[in-house]
Amino acid sequence: MNPFSSPTRLRDMIRAIRACKTAAEERGVVRKECAAIRAAISENDQDYRHRNLAKLMFIHMLGYPTHFGQMECLKLIASPGFPEKRIGYLGLMLLLDERQEVLMLVTNSIKQDLNHTNQYIVGLALCALGNIGSAEMARDLAPEVERLLKFRDPNIRKKAALCSIRIIKKVPDLAENFINPAASLLSEKHHGVLITGVQLCVDLCKVSTEALEHFRKKCTDGLVKLMRDLANSPYAPEYDISGITDPFLQIRLLRLLRALGQDDADASDTMNDILAQVATKTESNKNAGNAILYECVAAIMSVEDNGGLRVLAINILGRFLSNRDNNIRYVALNMLMKALAVDSQAVQRHRTTILECVKDSDPSIRKRAVELVYLLVNETNVKPMTKELIEYLETSDPEFRGDLTAKICSIVEKFSPEKIWYIDQMLKVLSEAGNDVKDEVWHSLIVVITNASNLHGYAVRSLYRAVQEAGEQETLVRVAIWCIGEYGDMLVNSAGRLHIEEPLTVTEFDAVDVVEISFKSHSFDLTTRSICLIALLKLSSRFPSCSQRINDIIIQYKGSFVLELQQRAIEFNSIIERHQNIRSSLVERMPVLDEATHSGRKAGSVPAAVSTSQGVLVNLPNGAPRPSAAPLVDLLDLSSDDVPVRSSSGGDFLQDLLGVDLVPVSSQSGTNQAQKSGTDVLLDLLSIGTPLANSSPSTTQVSPSNVDAKSPVDLLDRLSSPSAPSVQVCTPAGSSPMLDLLNGFPSSPPISVAEGNGPAYPSIVAFESNLLKLTFNFLKQPGNPQTTLIEASFINKSQEVLTNFIFQAAVPKFLQLHLDPASGNMLPANSNGSITQKLKLTNSQHGKKSLVMRIRIAYKVNNKDVVEEGQINNFPRDL
Repeated sequence: MNPFSSPTRLRDMIRAIRACKTAAEERGVVRKECAAIRAAISENDQDYRHRNLAKLMFIHMLGYPTHFGQMECLKLIASPGFPEKRIGYLGLMLLLDERQEVLMLVTNSIKQDLNHTNQYIVGLALCALGNIGSAEMARDLAPEVERLLKFRDPNIRKKAALCSIRIIKKVPDLAENFINPAASLLSEKHHGVLITGVQLCVDLCKVSTEALEHFRKKCTDGLVKLMRDLANSPYAPEYDISGITDPFLQIRLLRLLRALGQDDADASDTMNDILAQVATKTESNKNAGNAILYECVAAIMSVEDNGGLRVLAINILGRFLSNRDNNIRYVALNMLMKALAVDSQAVQRHRTTILECVKDSDPSIRKRAVELVYLLVNETNVKPMTKELIEYLETSDPEFRGDLTAKICSIVEKFSPEKIWYIDQMLKVLSEAGNDVKDEVWHSLIVVITNASNLHGYAVRSLYRAVQEAGEQETLVRVAIWCIGEYGDMLVNSAGRLHIEEPLTVTEFDAVDVVEISFKSHSFDLTTRSICLIALLKLSSRFPSCSQRINDIIIQYKGSFVLELQQRAIEFNSIIERHQNIRSSLVERMPVLDEATHSGRKAGSVPAAVSTSQGVLVNLPNGAPRPSAAPLVDLLDLSSDDVPVRSSSGGDFLQDLLGVDLVPVSSQSGTNQAQKSGTDVLLDLLSIGTPLANSSPSTTQVSPSNVDAKSPVDLLDRLSSPSAPSVQVCTPAGSSPMLDLLNGFPSSPPISVAEGNGPAYPSIVAFESNLLKLTFNFLKQPGNPQTTLIEASFINKSQEVLTNFIFQAAVPKFLQLHLDPASGNMLPANSNGSITQKLKLTNSQHGKKSLVMRIRIAYKVNNKDVVEEGQINNFPRDL
């Protein structure tokens, strides 16, 4: 006989599979066995059907497909004998789930077995329904299950209660049918039936307010009595665990009491005494007792206010924090975080123990303890709590420092009683873990220092001392170098010295040495070295005796391979050597940075335009590129990329940066006004070219359509770039050639304005949804009317960050579309940034057919994929 024929016993098949030495050999054995089972199924072999299904279940557990045997389960369930039904129901629960359509065929068999005279067959049917019952099956079989809740055998009642839980979860509308039967189960003496009845009541309370009110009125007193009997019951060996009578039932009862007492004063008063008794008399030296105490604390925190009970509960959690078991301490920290909103004073008493948990060896406990400490801090305890955290920061693990520094910085910023304390604490954090803090931290520190005018000297001296001791912390170096550049004269002169400071002698050469060492350090990134370069430029004005040394340092980087450093070095060298008359104005101290604006920017609520001086504000649309004068802001300021810009005229930018009053003398409209705010201002301020005679004023012919779009930086570029759009500047005869700002490069000859960009078209909102806004800006190439250049700007209007951003577009056959790569794949929340993508459309039917486009935008929100589609028909007609 073939050893793999269908009469093979289950144990023989298992032995053959275990004897296989390779996966391929195992697959061969399984394949032969499955073939034999298929043959038996096709021959309708009834003698070995139960054996075949048992082998199929083992093969299924090995991970092989067994869908061909699903109908065999139904045939065995329909058979009259208990052994066959047992294998059939077991296969049904293992090989099928509630989503299988085959399950609809078994509903009638289960209904018949629920009414069977054999209680064991009834139990099989209840188990199957409780495990894989669908909503349709629940509706059809709910009356039978409800009837079985009153069955004579306790095991059937227990299984019926568990089956009822699945029914009300699948079909909450049926909950009202089980309210009275569930209430009757609470008077059971059998603990197995009682615990399932209690769980059924808990689930009914979750899905039905009617059930909740019914149990509050009818069952609260009985549950309290039952809980008291369990707490005071003598030793019962059949239910005893570690000296506690049936802790599982006690925990279930406490959960039901918590649901009944929540938001109900009468029910809470009824159960206060028993909760206090459980909390005081339950032993905490065993795990079972700790589980009961934890549920008791959760119940006390949920019921209506009782100050004494809550203090008792929080004290229990405090004892949990001293337990050696990490799991107990972790759940105690979780519960204390919830209790903090209820009674913060009681939690504050355990502050010392919680701070000890911050130093725990378990990373989960450390993280949860830091979160709890963060919630515990207030105006009264901020100083001692911060001191403890900073002391621990010195010995903390490197992987934990990121979270810890973030919490400390947030605490200091939120609850700082005075600015000098804020500066001191931030310096300690930066000295210990400066490489682990985020950029927003040192940005905020600089903002605070600029606003504390009486602490400028103290801050720069403290930073000088700190950078001498912890010069490897890059963030600390950034703040120190920035302050030395701004307040270097106060560092050398000991200006603004406080009585709490120790004497410090620093020469001009010492200050320059600190900046030079940091500048030449290869371990620091481009941002830090750029800050050093700017600080050197400022010190060249503040320390005239060191000007030549500073210039020599800067000259070394005129040939740097890093383009940013090379550009700054060339510009700063030119300023030091050729433009002494404007250097002092360029490197004046930064104006006071507005703390409210900085805080709003961090929170993502910065207005579209902000100005510290009076004047007309220009509101920039979300996603619009910043005016091209922004590089000049970056050159002389350390502000971030999202600095609000007042205006696009050269006079306004230079007025802000240089502190020079550039208000036009006359407010004439048209060309005269453009003259005063354009090239003449730059020529006058930057000493480019010879002064112009009054009798022959210069005229700048600029196309009106380009006046607002061109910035001072663009005009400077045109003075030295022969390929730039032409600008005709008429000067008196005999005037000397203009000198370029950067090292006197030869300027281009006088050129005339030309219309280089073709006709202008209005921007359109191409697509807008609840989360996204898409704007199209158009540009036509001169002499090529068929081609349209489009800049698409995407803005996120929601409060969640959009990731994995992908934009796709499709056009009809008469159009050709080319898409450049997008500028990024992540959209910041609250319109705080944009993604841009350039498109090129060629219309072969230009003048006959209008542009049309189908778009598809895909992205992720909270790790959920979202796809939005639409059609754009509102293109300007002339395109």
